[in-house]
Amino acid sequence: MSKYYKIVKDNIKSLRERCLPVDPIDQKTIDLVNAMKDYLIASQDPTVNEKYHLREGVGLAAPQIGHNIRALVVYYKQVDNEGKEVIIDHRLINPKIISESIKLCYLQGGEGCLSVDDEHQGYIYRKNKIIVKAFDVALGKENIFTAYGYEAVVLQHEIDHLDGILFYDHIDKKDPFKIIDGSVRL
Repeated sequence: MSKYYKIVKDNIKSLRERCLPVDPIDQKTIDLVNAMKDYLIASQDPTVNEKYHLREGVGLAAPQIGHNIRALVVYYKQVDNEGKEVIIDHRLINPKIISESIKLCYLQGGEGCLSVDDEHQGYIYRKNKIIVKAFDVALGKENIFTAYGYEAVVLQHEIDHLDGILFYDHIDKKDPFKIIDGSVRL
């Protein structure tokens, strides 16, 4: 198993620090990002996650495994409108949101996090569409791509980690289940 299975919890100060850009992008960082993807795949396998007591995750940022660098991975399977299984696989270094929609969205069941053991109820509003620029490990070069809905939510959650922000920081403390008019419920 990978050496990257120890998840940094939200009571650790380093998780609240802004991460450093990766410069230059080297093989060590690429290997780390690929190992992070392996972790997510393992966490989604019921046999493996039970054996190693892993929580299932769809996203992982480098600070969650003790590396204060701007790198993240998003990996999950979904079914498209035609009923075909599609794999969402982002392995990004130095990701930056360069454009975002005005329209907001939220997950009806709320968000969770591998670094957060306690339950935090409430809606987290995120941009429904984002355009991201990053070094894409899968492509081996800079890439710009667009994400919508759930994919955009997961990416924003992980990018927040790179800035020391946790999902529950976005919950309205006075009215955690407030509905914002025009927002998309996912």
